[in-house]
Amino acid sequence: MKLITTIKDMQTEISKQKGLGKSIGFVPTMGFLHEGHLTLLSHARKENDIVVISIFVNPLQFGPSEDFSTYPRDFDRDSALAEAEGADYLFYPSVEEMYPHEPSVKVVVQERTDVLCGKSRPGHFDGVATVITKLFHIMMPTRAYFGKKDAQQVAVIDGLITDFHFPIQLAAVDIVREPDGLAKSSRNVNLLPEERQQATVLFKSLQMAKKAVDKGERSPARLSNLVSEVISNDSNGQIDYVEVLSYPQLKPLEKLAGTIIIALAVKFSKVRLIDNFIIHID
Repeated sequence: MKLITTIKDMQTEISKQKGLGKSIGFVPTMGFLHEGHLTLLSHARKENDIVVISIFVNPLQFGPSEDFSTYPRDFDRDSALAEAEGADYLFYPSVEEMYPHEPSVKVVVQERTDVLCGKSRPGHFDGVATVITKLFHIMMPTRAYFGKKDAQQVAVIDGLITDFHFPIQLAAVDIVREPDGLAKSSRNVNLLPEERQQATVLFKSLQMAKKAVDKGERSPARLSNLVSEVISNDSNGQIDYVEVLSYPQLKPLEKLAGTIIIALAVKFSKVRLIDNFIIHID
């Protein structure tokens, strides 16, 4: 695996590989890699000639109450994990390299951000879209890999690729789960033992909602209420939101049809967990 820290060198390497007819799989991350990231790398390795992972903690997507300086970082561990998973290149630029001056242009996301986690993080997805636009121009990958666990981010990237006409295939990878169904997250270690047991109710509630859809339920409100009741009855978690929306447009629905998302966020004492099911209804 080759470590690259400058945009110019990264573009030179990508140009060389594309000139040889190689397909490029790109996995953008902010580091502190976990199994979800490694799954993205595994998919990229299977589907492309060349795999590039980036590690860049992007200051533009941190809000006033979110501390950029304390975001967890462990480059040596991340580098070893990326190499073991088969990455060919690790792009590790500094903030000064990515933003040598105050940006004169930033991407503003107009849709898909006023729901789910975006409601409580104004400007967050503008920062995500801006840095991903920069990274896409640097890498010009064949495929870009994102996890469905952050389904709102996937929806925003889908809109970015479509609206800006990037010749890039969005590869959205299924959520990686524990044997009991809990979505894997670096935050899970912060759950108290009792909370860890209760947290399985998130997956259980989504399964019950899926069964209701399969049996013909088409009311978004009744589906949302079902999920909320299961979580409230079987855990001490505080529901942040349960929303049923079109996907990837993330618009409210009067009746379930087409592709939908059932998404939730639940707060326990020291951690906030998110999960979702994306369902296609014929």
